[in-house]
Amino acid sequence: MEADAVVVGLGPGGEEVAESLAEAGLEVIGVEAELVGGECPYWGCIPSKMMVRAADLLAEARRIPGMAGDAQVEPDWSPVARRIRDEATDSWDDAVAVERLERKGGRLVRGHARVTGPRTVEVAGETISARRALVLATGQRPFIPPMFVGVPHWTNRDAVAAEDVPASLLVIGGGAIGLEIGQAMCRFGTHVDVVEMADRLVAPEEPEVSERITRILAEEGIEIHTGVEIERVERAGASGATVHLAGGQALSAERMLVATGRRADLASLGVGVLGLDEQARGIPVDGRMRVAPGVWAVGDVTGKGAFTHVAVYQARLCIADILGQPRPEADYRALPRVTFTDPEIGSVGLTEAQARAGGGEIAVFAEPIAKSARGWIHRGHGIVKLVACDGVLVGATSMGPSGGEVLGLLALAVHARVPVETLRTMIFAYPTFHRAVDSALWSPSSSAPKIDFA
Repeated sequence: MEADAVVVGLGPGGEEVAESLAEAGLEVIGVEAELVGGECPYWGCIPSKMMVRAADLLAEARRIPGMAGDAQVEPDWSPVARRIRDEATDSWDDAVAVERLERKGGRLVRGHARVTGPRTVEVAGETISARRALVLATGQRPFIPPMFVGVPHWTNRDAVAAEDVPASLLVIGGGAIGLEIGQAMCRFGTHVDVVEMADRLVAPEEPEVSERITRILAEEGIEIHTGVEIERVERAGASGATVHLAGGQALSAERMLVATGRRADLASLGVGVLGLDEQARGIPVDGRMRVAPGVWAVGDVTGKGAFTHVAVYQARLCIADILGQPRPEADYRALPRVTFTDPEIGSVGLTEAQARAGGGEIAVFAEPIAKSARGWIHRGHGIVKLVACDGVLVGATSMGPSGGEVLGLLALAVHARVPVETLRTMIFAYPTFHRAVDSALWSPSSSAPKIDFA
């Protein structure tokens, strides 16, 4: 087979490339080994946030006493499982996505592709050649450390597809995936332990955020184990596991969720024929997503950020380059990320530590979210923290109710290199959560703010 463009992997980034190039009049073949649409709609962003939304409703109901009367809640996971199955995933059927691709002029080839040469791949023994562009968008898969292989465990996919919550859950990994799923299931009655080898949860975030989310999760009944080493793992019953920690402590649960990160499988993709290191964490790309002459890569496989919004952003750069359209090169200074725990943790740009390592005159501004009237009304927990270098905002964190939404204005400010003094001239609507940004801007600058983040 032959086409103008061959797109390997039809997750959010690859799907965007394939459909856009087809709409532009190119002959496009898309290759997908699993479901068209990728991780996000079937196992990631969409169904997991249905879990989070349901769990947040339970938490809100439990906050009624003392504010709006009284309430009793009886958790039931079956509506969550049904909604994921029927509304989000069509029972993990990608027929609608396939039809959309074909309606726009693309062709789908099912199977695992392996790169065999410049602009050629092999799928099920058949060679597919790209006359103009080969785009690699194969994403990442959960990384399972060797000690967990052979022991019953869940990945995020198993947790999302669960028809009921387990009585107990052992979460290995204190990042976004582990905490979101762990907190959601805890609110539905599961006893949850979180084990993190680093000395704090959500380690890439600001230390104040780690401290606060640890305290909140513990108050909800989740047992947190940070800075620990796992010595061995063994089966416990038909589907459970026991984890033995250094020092003699053993943790057992009905289910074990391994959320220790994700990796790209470059060896299986066969990128060595392009002169690339198949053991690398990602495919190196330039500012226009180019890998080699006639070859581009987008999405998680590039290692620039395992987020749908990064994949789509890169896809648009790739599309423009293939079609010869002008567009600025990739700029990741204002890459936003949100951990959808309760409270949400939104961040963009540099942390305080990263900014200080880069030099320049650093100023830090921080205030509790409760400094906004809306945050106080909601009895919200969290902070707004702003990091400036030479007077320009270079990083920000928004932790609290709707933290990911408040992040929007901060991401724009970092992206546009807005000076702190300019932000101070803004009019912030009152009463809103984002009014805490205004409070932070007028707080005394400090190298290490000492405030109560309750």
